[in-house]
Amino acid sequence: MLRDKLTEYLNKLFSPDSIKDYCPNGLQVEGKTEIHKLVTGVTASQALIDEAITRQADAIFVHHGYFWKGEEQCVTGMKKRRLASLLAHDINLYAYHLPLDIHPGLGNNAQLARILDIQVTGGLEAANPNSVAMRGRFNAPVTVAQLSERIALRLSKQPLVEGNQDKPINTVAWCTGGGQGFIEHAAAQGIDAFITGEVSEQTIHTAREMGIAFFAAGHHATERYGAKATGEHLAGQLDLTVEFVDIDNPA
Repeated sequence: MLRDKLTEYLNKLFSPDSIKDYCPNGLQVEGKTEIHKLVTGVTASQALIDEAITRQADAIFVHHGYFWKGEEQCVTGMKKRRLASLLAHDINLYAYHLPLDIHPGLGNNAQLARILDIQVTGGLEAANPNSVAMRGRFNAPVTVAQLSERIALRLSKQPLVEGNQDKPINTVAWCTGGGQGFIEHAAAQGIDAFITGEVSEQTIHTAREMGIAFFAAGHHATERYGAKATGEHLAGQLDLTVEFVDIDNPA
């Protein structure tokens, strides 16, 4: 399909103009006019680009792209090598950061809820229609130990856990990736547990002092599902061959 048509479709799907972000969302690097094969992944690393080249992809779709607020603007070193690879092979790069996190069906948070059997009840920031963090509940209570086991089994990642292993969990809030800063919002609302990707030193003290169970399940492990779901959606709706490539990252 034509690149401009895919760009239009993705922008309509994710509405990037509706949320303030730390990077540009949409087509970040322009490549071939016609796109037949798309590779999806979490981050536009050199390893993912190399895989896309090997698989003769015309475009890449990721959650973590380029041109972040505050980053070095000069095109040197690692950035130069990545961009050179894309340009030399005329590969389009699409990146959607927060718009992919918050999409109600394909988003990272929605997909994590599906995988962990969480019933979504709304945004953690009730007054914000684009709340990045979400809240929900389980159909039946689970203990901290049981939820830890579920996360490890379904995400293939042993989470860092803070909380009494026997504590029952009915309600839960979550934010994939680096969402540990939302833990106080969850605790203040009386939610039993908070799940995210990363942990900071102060997060553990907050969990202990505010009485909320905490799970850090990995930035990459919690965010590999939005790009994958988007690729599956595009393959079903458009004339595209799509392959998801999971570049392992322990963080």
